[in-house]
Amino acid sequence: MVTRRFAALMLLLALTGCANNASDSGAGAPAPTASDLPSASAPALEPSTEPSGGPTAGGAETITGTVTAGVEPNCLLLVQDAKGSHLLVFDDPALKASAPVGARVTVTGRSEPGMMSTCQQGTPFIVTSVKAA
Repeated sequence: MVTRRFAALMLLLALTGCANNASDSGAGAPAPTASDLPSASAPALEPSTEPSGGPTAGGAETITGTVTAGVEPNCLLLVQDAKGSHLLVFDDPALKASAPVGARVTVTGRSEPGMMSTCQQGTPFIVTSVKAA
C-alpha cells in the first residue's frame, strides 16, 4: 500500500516537472543570473581567544607548549599547561621536522578555529616558525 502511494507521488512529481518544461516557449528560457539565485552568506566566525603569548606584529600569535601525537596519524598537537591544545598545521616540512613529539617548543603563527581537519583535536594553528623553548 505504501509502495503504491510512493510510486503515485513520484509519478505525479515527474509529470509536474514535465508539465513545467512543456510550458516553455521552445526557444529556451534564459539562464538564471547571479541575482536570480538565492544568496547564501558565509557564517560569521567567532573571534578566537588569544593563546598564552597573544598576538605579535602582523596579527601572528606565539604559543609555547609540548608537542604530542594526536589520535589520528600524522597529527601533532601543542599542549599548553591547562590551557588546552592546538593542532599544529605545517605548510613547510622543515618546520614540522623541528617540532618532534615530546619537544617543548615555542611556535609562531595564527589560529584558524574554523578550519576543517581530519585530526579532530585541538584548534588548528598555522605554524610559520618553530624554536626550542
